[in-house]
Amino acid sequence: MKGKKPEEQTFVDLTSLATYLRAELENKKTILLYAYNGTGKTRLSMEFKKLAKDGEDEDVDRDTLYFNAFTEDLFHWDNDIDGDTDRHLTLNSNSRFFAGLADLEMDNRIRPLLQRYVDFDFRIDTQEQVVRFSREVNGTSVENIKVSRGEENIFIWCFFLAIVELAMDPEIDVYQWVKYIYIDDPISSLDEHNAIAVANHLGQLLKKPANQLKTVLSSHHTLFFNVMCNEIGKAKRYFLRFLATMC
Repeated sequence: MKGKKPEEQTFVDLTSLATYLRAELENKKTILLYAYNGTGKTRLSMEFKKLAKDGEDEDVDRDTLYFNAFTEDLFHWDNDIDGDTDRHLTLNSNSRFFAGLADLEMDNRIRPLLQRYVDFDFRIDTQEQVVRFSREVNGTSVENIKVSRGEENIFIWCFFLAIVELAMDPEIDVYQWVKYIYIDDPISSLDEHNAIAVANHLGQLLKKPANQLKTVLSSHHTLFFNVMCNEIGKAKRYFLRFLATMC
């Protein structure tokens, strides 16, 4: 017996689609979206976030912690072109993303997550709002190194996961504004091994019994999406196409 053809739904714009997703999350804990590049995934994540903003303050996010291309832009390199010694990643301290940086020992929260994937270490200078990286080479610590783009993305991803864990903790006040997590293509620069590792780890984190947060995850990466579907079997799944058509 042939399976039923999935029902197709058409939305007039990304705002109406984001509104639909929020309504779906009233009854579902996780939504998984598969979409090709160029279909508006990142724009959809921003529309989802905008729906919760207070009209009197357009710069304040009210309920959504998101990971997308804009999140990566909160970090940028200072390569010390003149001195060529003090290379570091600068943090945009104006973002609520870094609200717990000074008081919650983020180094110690990020490091166990990061050690799953890489062999370098880091330290966060909360006064300068920068991150400096180091690596052991033949028993000697080489300081202020420039890590690769893939390694940088993994670091930012682990930073995000550490914040998600804080948002799940009802005793941590600084991230209690988070009701939704919206993740868009977290593994764009990762190889297949790390894509599987990230999906497995994320699935285990979201399935923790204490987790009360609702999650939307979108990706164009077939392997990553399939692993997430296996990890979170009860998630609502959609295929997003043509900017604002979903089935």
